[in-house]
Amino acid sequence: MPMPLMPGRATELRFEEPVAFRRFSQSLVETALVTGVLLRLYRAVVLTHASGGWAYWVFAAGVGTVILCAMVTAHLANFPIRRWLWRAPVFAALAVAAEMATSLLLIAAGREPVGSVRADWSNWPSMAANTLLYRGLAICAWAALLALAVTIAKRMMRR
Repeated sequence: MPMPLMPGRATELRFEEPVAFRRFSQSLVETALVTGVLLRLYRAVVLTHASGGWAYWVFAAGVGTVILCAMVTAHLANFPIRRWLWRAPVFAALAVAAEMATSLLLIAAGREPVGSVRADWSNWPSMAANTLLYRGLAICAWAALLALAVTIAKRMMRR
């Protein structure tokens, strides 16, 4: 008899994840802050050492999106879907706050790129607004897509 794709009960899964990572991913504040700092540093390094070309930019944006979605998924996976409604926007707000604090430090160090030049203090408010808009939309859209996928998988398992 073939093995089913999804187990009938969650207790049938034998996935052991490290205790430290589990504890880390359960904390909304820690996960969001680390995500924000990682994304801003990644962005600064990628844009600073950019060799140009559209393929490079598409690849770099894809890697950043994967990092963001992976961190959001790691956090939300610890909670039932009904709690994601408030967790996803709060995650976005905290991640953006961490990103923009990191951005301030990078501007002070002269390492924050904006386009092909270095950012200065006057660029920061518009960068913060854009980051809040795009990260907030990306995180909430990903959480909604993830909730839809989980709901569909649960309904299929019940049949």
